[in-house]
Amino acid sequence: MPDGQSRPEHDGSAPVRELDALVIGAGVSGMYALHRLRGMGLSVRVYDRAGEVGGTWWWNRYPGARVDYPGGPFYCYTFSEELVRAWDWVERQPDQPAVLSYLNHVADTFDLRRDIQLHTTVQSARFDEAAQRWSVETSDGERISAQFLIAAVGTLSAPNKPDIPGLDAFAGEVFHTGNWPQEEQVEFAGKRVGVIGTGSSGVQVIPHVAREADHLTVFQRTPQFALPARNQPLDADLVRDSKENWAEVRRQIKEYGRPLSMVPSTRSVHEDSEEERLQVFEEAWQQGGLALRECYRDLLTDPVANGYVADFVRAKIRETVTDPEVAAKLMPDYYFATKRQVMDEGYFETYNRDDVTLVDLRTEPIETFTADGVRTATGEYPLDVLVLATGYDAITGALRRINPVGRDGLALEDKWATGSRTYLGLSVVGFPNLFMFHGPESPSVMFHQFFGTESQGDWIATCIGHMREHGLATIEPVPEAEAAWGAEVQARANRTLYPQTDSWFTGANIPGKPREFVVYIGGPQYHQHLHEMAANGYDGFVFAPARTGAGSSGPVTRT
Repeated sequence: MPDGQSRPEHDGSAPVRELDALVIGAGVSGMYALHRLRGMGLSVRVYDRAGEVGGTWWWNRYPGARVDYPGGPFYCYTFSEELVRAWDWVERQPDQPAVLSYLNHVADTFDLRRDIQLHTTVQSARFDEAAQRWSVETSDGERISAQFLIAAVGTLSAPNKPDIPGLDAFAGEVFHTGNWPQEEQVEFAGKRVGVIGTGSSGVQVIPHVAREADHLTVFQRTPQFALPARNQPLDADLVRDSKENWAEVRRQIKEYGRPLSMVPSTRSVHEDSEEERLQVFEEAWQQGGLALRECYRDLLTDPVANGYVADFVRAKIRETVTDPEVAAKLMPDYYFATKRQVMDEGYFETYNRDDVTLVDLRTEPIETFTADGVRTATGEYPLDVLVLATGYDAITGALRRINPVGRDGLALEDKWATGSRTYLGLSVVGFPNLFMFHGPESPSVMFHQFFGTESQGDWIATCIGHMREHGLATIEPVPEAEAAWGAEVQARANRTLYPQTDSWFTGANIPGKPREFVVYIGGPQYHQHLHEMAANGYDGFVFAPARTGAGSSGPVTRT
């Protein structure tokens, strides 16, 4: 029977759709997987619970949502010069509507929608060892059998709803920034609004709410080293030059993780005097974006160097916020830039408004919600609207919620109960033919999102092509390779200050989640690993041929 068609189940129940590959998620990674695999002649279908393509950019449409680093004309797929030339970015940090429009343009350009099924959640996925295929069920009752299961579920797509007593008793409106209403316009005018959370989403939404609300109360657990975004229209010459020299731009992104115009300094902070250092900091502050984080090479590896720049940012906060007591509440006390970097577009200035109150949850924790608002250890705050900017169960959360079941009935939730071990952030021991985009222990959020997607997608496609050429049915990493890669990821992280700060990089924002640094910070070296491993016969993986009858010729390694 041709791939992509349905066959009756053996027991005569509902038909099962047969696919070569099932992709979960229609965002940046899912759309590229569809484009790449369909181009090989495979039967592929994408399932997404959203109402349109775009992934996180479809869900996150809260006021102020935008790319939180200066991606400029480089925030895009890199594989197609035609696609690059056909699209014009207008801002250094594109906003949510612009990014969503771009992703819709990509879907239309490559005719992707005909193989994308929206409003559909993957409810379960179990590896059928006898059939050597994944058995999947969806929210609309569809049953699918696929040789390959590809998780393109996103790193920030599982909203974290805080477990605070009484939240369900609150009589007002409640919105989460990661699940913002798609149709209705959220109105803040004339209302008392509370925002819980001051991470990337909170820092973006708070100034917008403050300008509309009758009164805004911000409930802050962790202050932020927010840097000035200095967002601005893109220079026309930069846009034109990047398009005309796109092959070189792509080479630079591959080699350095970004265009050379954005590569960090190689200079140590200790090479400069205090006066010179402060001048470098000030120039970077005025430039905005990530310039301050990258103006010296040792800010994220040397505690003394980090202390210099942290003191500089704290001084800027004191200069901006006029009330010393409020400014004191906004002072971060951890290592600079060891959380997701937050960009400021009027965030600190918001606290100079008479109609904004800052509640420091470190000294005034929330006790409970009431029907009328929030009760803390020292007071009551009446609210009409509550905005939860409480982030996500990042990197692993979305896939853990699906909880695929691999060989011998092993559930992913159990496999990762004490740590999110993977091989190259792509695959997991015990889960044959499961591939992940931007999984734990990959560069994920610390590398160019689009090129990283293409690099992993190309590897997956090439690997599947290798398997089809050699008559191989399954691929799975060996335990030794998975353990060695995990050790490499942790060793690299431990040479930096990142693991010393509680953040969603370490799972610290989710109660009960294992504390581990789950991002590979070797940057472009990761993609070299992928190339070398494939060139060495897929070192670290074990293949198995298709079974004939009840028997099997056993595993095949390094084919």
